[in-house]
Amino acid sequence: MTTPSSLTQDELKTLVGQAALQYVVPGDIVGVGTGSTVNKFIDALASIKSTIKGAVSSSVASTERLQALGIPVFDANEVQSLSVYIDGADEIDGNGNMIKGGGAALTREKIVAALAQRFVCIADESKRVEVLGKFPLPVEVIPMATQHIARRFEAMGGVAKVRLKDGKPLVTDNGQHILDVTGLSIQNPLEFESQVNQWPGVVTVGVFAHQKAAVCLLGTAHGVQTLIY
Repeated sequence: MTTPSSLTQDELKTLVGQAALQYVVPGDIVGVGTGSTVNKFIDALASIKSTIKGAVSSSVASTERLQALGIPVFDANEVQSLSVYIDGADEIDGNGNMIKGGGAALTREKIVAALAQRFVCIADESKRVEVLGKFPLPVEVIPMATQHIARRFEAMGGVAKVRLKDGKPLVTDNGQHILDVTGLSIQNPLEFESQVNQWPGVVTVGVFAHQKAAVCLLGTAHGVQTLIY
């Protein structure tokens, strides 16, 4: 028998993906995020797909995975609210504030999170931090504003670099670019998110404080730990 302490990171992701099923409300449409941990949740969701109406997805990749498993996907404009949104995080602090966007889907993730009454974060133990900022902060930007926004982060002590793919600026599902900002220590996530949101050319900043987690299912050496915020 496999003990939790001998589980790989991939197996921990599978555990938290399965644990998230308990937050799915029968008969509802489920908000579904993006990333490797969420893929485990999508696979688990397929086992109860007959009990739900469908999903609203935060990315093209997740939509394709859901549809391939026979789960109907609704456009965000078709729903007024969701009971739950289940997604991963690149970092999460002790209050449920997160950094997200490592998978470049932060804008759509924030939109779906805003529709949900409750955000359930699924992550492994390595994502838990005291202060946000060690993980490079993703910021989706309109390309013409890239250098102006980079200079504003530099004034804060950060270093902003355009995310590349195959040697060229990565283009998001929304047709924009991403700056990854290092060197930040985000002591007040809510204030920081509000501030950066005001900068012209910022589409979305990857701090999720206004749409923070209500629950985090954390994959640990001792199994799944449930954190309530």
